[in-house]
Amino acid sequence: MSTDRLREIIETRVHNPQAIAEAAARRVKPDSLVGEHGKAMIIAADHPARGALRAGARPMAMADRADLLDRLCAALARPGVTGVLGTADILEDLLLLGALDGKSVFGSMNRGGLAGASWEIDDRFTGYDTAGITAMGFEGGKMLLRLDYNDDRTPATFEACAKAVDDLNTARLMAMVEPFISHRTDGVVKNDLSPDAVTRSVAIASGIGRSSAYTWLKVPVVDEMERVLAASTLPALLLGGELAADPEATYARWGAALKLPTVKGLTVGRSLLYPADDDVVGAVDTAVGLL
Repeated sequence: MSTDRLREIIETRVHNPQAIAEAAARRVKPDSLVGEHGKAMIIAADHPARGALRAGARPMAMADRADLLDRLCAALARPGVTGVLGTADILEDLLLLGALDGKSVFGSMNRGGLAGASWEIDDRFTGYDTAGITAMGFEGGKMLLRLDYNDDRTPATFEACAKAVDDLNTARLMAMVEPFISHRTDGVVKNDLSPDAVTRSVAIASGIGRSSAYTWLKVPVVDEMERVLAASTLPALLLGGELAADPEATYARWGAALKLPTVKGLTVGRSLLYPADDDVVGAVDTAVGLL
């Protein structure tokens, strides 16, 4: 991103912050959540607000906002990319850059479980709420639901996610729920990616709230995906997760999972924004090709 363009964003934030709401009001809405090919391809970029800045071997990769915005704009401009997921700061920058026309936009809701914090499981809703998502005219909100059976701070997050699902369903906006069974190992929160654990998390997440009419799931690609996703009829989006040592093997796993009936697309962040060869366009086009 040029220095002039970055300076323009900053000056707008200083002297004309109302321009953000005006840009949101002008945004061209998408015709469909899943695009012309019937599958969603959503770029995720809500990691920085949780302090998760690492991408592969680069511990502070996502700390350079101008670089991140360049990568996001490159990804969003590719054919077949249907949307983006982020916190207010990032989505507002993209609005000012005019990068969100025709895209589905999803606000990230709970980012208070800072990566590595002692309270990480107590994942407070410090990002968007349903009122904010509605005011901006976005298509939905995403929440992270980590369930640690041995941490009594889990129920507060569980209850908050259920309320958010209620509010989003009432507003007829997508409630994107990303569930995990989690535990601490040597003081670090780890997600259990065994098929049984992911199946259980899918079953639990499907049942929260007073309605599931607008609820979608965001799930990791693990072994036995057919059995995992048999636990629910809710639409599912595959998450990308950490950068893979073998990208081709990852793409093959995504491709196989995309054939399952409830899988309606991909929601991928670092794997496409920070590929090992730094070819964002190539990585995004490869992922879109799987759809």
